[in-house]
Parts: sequence; C-alpha cells; structure tokens
Amino acid sequence: MAALASVTALALAVGGSAGTGHLTADTPTAAGAGPVARADAATHGACMISGGPAVQMSEGVPTLSGYSRSTGTVRALTLMVDFSDAPGPGSARSRFGEFFPQTRDWFRTSSYGRLDYLPETPVADWLRMPKPFRSYGIERGAPFDPGYRELVQDIVATADPRVDFRRYDFLNVLVTPNAGPSALDTVLSVTFAGNTEAPVADGVPVANASFVYSRQDDGSGSYAQTGYRVLPHENGHVFGLPDLYTQEGGGAVGHWDIMSEDWGANNDFLGWHKWKLGWLDAGQMSCVTARGTTEHTLTPLGRTGGSKLLFVPLDRRSGYAVELRTREGNDETVCRPGVLIYKVDANVDTGQGPVTVYDSRRDSGGCTRSPNVHAELSDAPFAPGEDFQDVRRGVRISVAGADLAGNYRLLVTRR
Repeated sequence: MAALASVTALALAVGGSAGTGHLTADTPTAAGAGPVARADAATHGACMISGGPAVQMSEGVPTLSGYSRSTGTVRALTLMVDFSDAPGPGSARSRFGEFFPQTRDWFRTSSYGRLDYLPETPVADWLRMPKPFRSYGIERGAPFDPGYRELVQDIVATADPRVDFRRYDFLNVLVTPNAGPSALDTVLSVTFAGNTEAPVADGVPVANASFVYSRQDDGSGSYAQTGYRVLPHENGHVFGLPDLYTQEGGGAVGHWDIMSEDWGANNDFLGWHKWKLGWLDAGQMSCVTARGTTEHTLTPLGRTGGSKLLFVPLDRRSGYAVELRTREGNDETVCRPGVLIYKVDANVDTGQGPVTVYDSRRDSGGCTRSPNVHAELSDAPFAPGEDFQDVRRGVRISVAGADLAGNYRLLVTRR
C-alpha cells in the first residue's frame, strides 16, 4: 500500500507568490485560507498553531504564502503530455476524462461549494515533447531537479504558442500513462508547490504544478470510479496541504483524508484541512481553551452548515481536533460513523506524520472491506458513551449522545 502513496517534492524556501489567480502573484495578498484565518484570529487565536521555520509544508494556520488560492474560482491549466517513446494511447481527451469532471465535483462537495475548480484545456490533443521520456531521467523527483526543470521548460516552449500561462492558478500535467513504470511499482506522480525558483512561463514562475503519471490502479477493479483521486491529492499540495502518510503508509491517519490515502473508495479532507483552506466559517469551528467542562454540538462533516470542528490547543504548535464523520458527502466508505479525534502538530513536516488519528478500537482489524484501504483505523471514531483522555495534559473529550438529526453532543474537559 505504501507504494501507492503519492510523493510531494517541495522547494526548501516557500514564499513569494500569493495566489491571486495566476501561477504566481503580482500583489502581496495572502494565499490559501490566509484571509479567512486572519479574520478568525480574534476568537481563534490560540488555535492558530504554527510550525517552526524549518518545516517545509506545515499544518499551521494561516497557510503560508506561495500556494494557490483555495476559495472562489480557480483555473487549473491542464495539459496532456506524451513522448516519442511513449505515445499517448487513444485520445488526449480520454486521458482528461479519467480525472474530470470527477475532480471538480469532489472539490465542490468537499468545499461546500466554496471552491469553484475550473479545469481548462486550451490544448485538447496530446502535447508531444521534443525528447523521449527516458532522456529526462524522471524519477520520484526533487524540487525541479534537472530532469523536471528540462521537462517543464519543454512543456512551456511547446505549449506557449497556444497558452497564456498568466491566466491560470496552477498547472496539471497529465502524462501519458505508458510513460514510466506502473504506479504499483514506483509512484512518479508529484507536486511542486510554492516553488518560486521554478521555470518561468509568460513572465511568471510555474510555482504550483501537479504531475500525474501511470494509472493508479490498485487491482480491485474500481479504477474507473476511483482512479481520479490521485489528482485531488496532488492538488491538495498546491493549496498548501502536506502528505499525511508516512513510510509505513497510511498507518497514522488511515483513509480519513485524501492526503493520507488517495486510492480506493472515496473519502474527504479532515475538518482541520477544511478550516485551513477557508471552507469553514469562524462560527463553524470552536477553539476550546476554557478550563472546566464545556458542551458542544457537532454536525456531520459531509453535510453543509452547522458546527464542524472543535480544536483543543495543547501549545502554540499542536492540539486535538474533533469532528463528526458519517457516510455523507465524499465519505461514502465510512463503516462506523462517529466522532473522529486526532492530533495536529504544525511542527512536523510533510510525510513525517503531522496528523495522528486516535483509534477507539485498537487492534480490532477495522470494519471496512474496501480493498487496499488501511483497515485498522476504519473504526476509529468514538461513539456515544465513549471518551478520549489525555491524563498528562488534563484533557477529556466525551461523546455524550446523538440526536435524531444525526448531530452529536460532546463534553470537553480541560483541567
């Protein structure tokens, strides 16, 4: 399963561009959920955790500048690319159809309509590169290493007569699936995000670019329904989200976020990511700092409206997030609805485990039967009558009950 996880390569220095509707910024406005997060500062300041300067892609809020906007209308320049030694099978439009409209629909559902994702294909046929694929030496990738830099420069030069790169927020490159090894062997799909040292197109750096290679087919026979999900994962990076899987695969988060596992049946973003991306209002997130016991009501994360997220800060770097996950919206595979509790650490880098889900049923084997899904955490949510405790930190989160509408009542105690 770990072999299926996508890899993200980032520039060491993130900054400069700001997501104003182009591949880079002309004005110093904030990227991602920045404006929303700043508006929340008066009431949620203690929950706006941040990572240290060495963290490349932090779970902190607000998202640092350099990434694409994650609210409103964003335009994704989408190019289908092939090579003389790997000519595109079938039409380029069929490759495009592997990802759209599914990706656009996924983001519309996840964002409650706050992200209008427009994939645009000004070049509707295969964009043939001037050199064979093998000559680029593409492997898992590093921040625009020589092979990638050369490939992007060739993409820009070949597409430029028909493409104005200034019109777009980020770039999707859908590489012909017969270039390189199978995704079951080596995952080449990669995103370069917030990279101000990127090659330049029409005067702007191609700072946020997602590349998708071979078909991410898990062998379950469900590729036609689920294969597109590698692209929303990669696009999550252009919005500033880190990888949640580790070298062990999805063991820390399981199938509860597409930034952890992006294959198999559908799943959503965590509530923390929805707040980070600006898809939740200040009133839909409660920052629990008061000592003693406070009562809260959560509505299902997959449902529009209502309170979605509690956060119990532990320090300026980390805290516990609490949300209600049910089989609604993008969460079609939830096999045990309930309250998901996880720790967010903004000081832990992408791919190193910045989020840890707590399992209410340890060593149960889980409840899902979906193929190639990390099953152990599939029954992690807490049910009415159950609670989570951190004795050392003096935090207790109790699920007090559920109403007929499917909302859950919680008691949070801070000593």
